[in-house]
Amino acid sequence: MTILAIDTSNYALGVALLEDNQVIGEYITNLKKNHSVRIMPAIQTLMKDCERVPADLTKIIVAKGPGSYTGVRIGVTIAKTLAWTLNIPLVGISSLEILAAGTGRYFDGYVSPLFDARRGQVYTALYQFENGVLTTVEADQLVMLADWAAELSVRSQPILFVGNDLPIHQTKIEELLGSKAVFASLTEQNPRPSELALLGRDKQGEDVHSFVPNYIRLAEAEAKWLEAKGKILNG
Repeated sequence: MTILAIDTSNYALGVALLEDNQVIGEYITNLKKNHSVRIMPAIQTLMKDCERVPADLTKIIVAKGPGSYTGVRIGVTIAKTLAWTLNIPLVGISSLEILAAGTGRYFDGYVSPLFDARRGQVYTALYQFENGVLTTVEADQLVMLADWAAELSVRSQPILFVGNDLPIHQTKIEELLGSKAVFASLTEQNPRPSELALLGRDKQGEDVHSFVPNYIRLAEAEAKWLEAKGKILNG
C-alpha cells in the first residue's frame, strides 16, 4: 500500500508518502505563497525522490478543512482529480485532527488545535488520546476564542494548544485559562502530512464525486452573494 497525503488547507503546505508502515518521504513548507502553483511540483518532486510513479499509489488522503477557503479547495480538487484518474480510494481528514495527532500522543490531557478565523474567532476542536487512539471530545467548530476558553475552563485536565496561529491568541488564552493551558513548542506547530496519511490509512474511501470540503463557514464572497440573492427573492 502506497499512500499519498496532501495538505494545503492553511499556510503550511505538506505532502507525504506512506508505504506500509514506513514514511518514505515528506515535504513541508510554512510560507504565505500560492499553493495552487506549488502543490503539483511538490508532489512531483516527492514522487521522483522516492522513486515512485502515480501507478504505484493505492490511496489519496487529503486535509479537508477547516482552514483557508482557497487552500482547502486547492487540496481537495487535486486529491479528487488524482483519485478519480487513478481509480483509487479518496479519504478526507479534518485539518484540526492532523494537528492534534502530531502533538498530543504523549500528552496527559486534552488537545485543542486552532487556526485563526479573524475578529476574535478560531477554528478549533477538542481531542484526547485514549489507549493510543485519538478520539474527538468536541467536534470541529468556529467559535469566539473567549467563549471557547470559558468552555474549557470547567474541564479538570490541562489543555495543550497547538497551531501556527497560536501566537495571535496565546496571551488571551493564558489570561483566561492560566496554568491549565499548555502550549506546543515552535517545532510542533506545523501539521505533519505523514500524520495525515496515518490517520486515513485504515479508513474506507469516500465517493469521489460527492466528496466536499469542510469549510465550516462560507467564503465571505459567497456569503455576501447568498445574502444579496435572498434579499432579491424576498424583496
